[in-house]
Amino acid sequence: MELTTETLRLMKKFTEVQGTSGHEENVRRAFREEIAPYVDEIQLDGLGGIFGIKKAKDENAPVVMVAAHLDEVGFLVTNITPQGLLKVTPVGGWNPLVVSSQRFTLQTNDHDYPVVSSSIPPHVLKGQSPQTSINIDEILFDAGFSSKEEALEMGVLPGDSIVPDVKLVETANKESIICKSWDNRYGLTIITETLKQLHGKDLPFTLVAGANVQEEVGLRGAKVSTHKFNPDVFVAVDCGPANDLTGDPTVFGKLGEGALVRIFDASHITSRPMRNYLVELGNKNNINYQFFLSKGGTDAGAAHTSQDGVPSVVIGMVARYIHTHQTLFRKSDYLAARAMLEAFLVNLDADKIAELHYLND
Repeated sequence: MELTTETLRLMKKFTEVQGTSGHEENVRRAFREEIAPYVDEIQLDGLGGIFGIKKAKDENAPVVMVAAHLDEVGFLVTNITPQGLLKVTPVGGWNPLVVSSQRFTLQTNDHDYPVVSSSIPPHVLKGQSPQTSINIDEILFDAGFSSKEEALEMGVLPGDSIVPDVKLVETANKESIICKSWDNRYGLTIITETLKQLHGKDLPFTLVAGANVQEEVGLRGAKVSTHKFNPDVFVAVDCGPANDLTGDPTVFGKLGEGALVRIFDASHITSRPMRNYLVELGNKNNINYQFFLSKGGTDAGAAHTSQDGVPSVVIGMVARYIHTHQTLFRKSDYLAARAMLEAFLVNLDADKIAELHYLND
């Protein structure tokens, strides 16, 4: 099944908009525009997370929360050198070896400026030992300013964000997409399309679907939003790293093998009832899925320990090279994840929610 023109439009819109942790304004605005027609109301939490609410007819119905995150990895300006170059600190996890010689956007209060990360040409290093490691604080960012004074006159201040500048493209065989920030603009895309699919349909629960802020720096937004909405069930939709480059059949996370049933990560262990529910849905609806183990985490890690404990699960997909400028993912994996999320919601009712709670064990 091929992606529709509308799906590709959403993917392009969400991946090309720029916003690091703590600076999600542009992403939030783009997401609001897309989900507004399909929900009864939109609410924000105090940190800037945004959620569309599709109300159940019964005011006492359970609450099901589906959450992506708005932010992407990037950098924050810390200092300006006398020569007008910018020193930074990373926002989210970066491998320092992939940062140099890349295009970025410097976002100030009033303007966006093009900027490039510094590097040393290889012929300058001739005769020297090759550089095998580097720290991010050694990489300077160059917007072409001639001095610190000029940078300040242009409105640059410590705390401004620096975000990768990348356009979405399809691969030659049309099976995959290359873009930035699929972690986690995947979540924005799948939530928008699911809300559209459910528009006009009555659900036996109130659906709260949207996106948290500051996930990449410690799952911060999810702690606030789950306190605000107090869900009975929480679903994180997030992108994990593919580990399939060597062809090892034993690794977790392979492109083309479907949606993720995440069983364990650094912040969350999927409960047996939740795992079984996803497996049942996949088998019953012929949805391709794969089990997944991760060293990272998602907003489910914060959500499942909120309030009195919230049954939580991740419906995800994998991409290669996440937390860099370019990620590559299979279209078929997105379609499988979208089918899994829709099946999860349309088959959920009060009895199934009760089965997912240990309080009813």
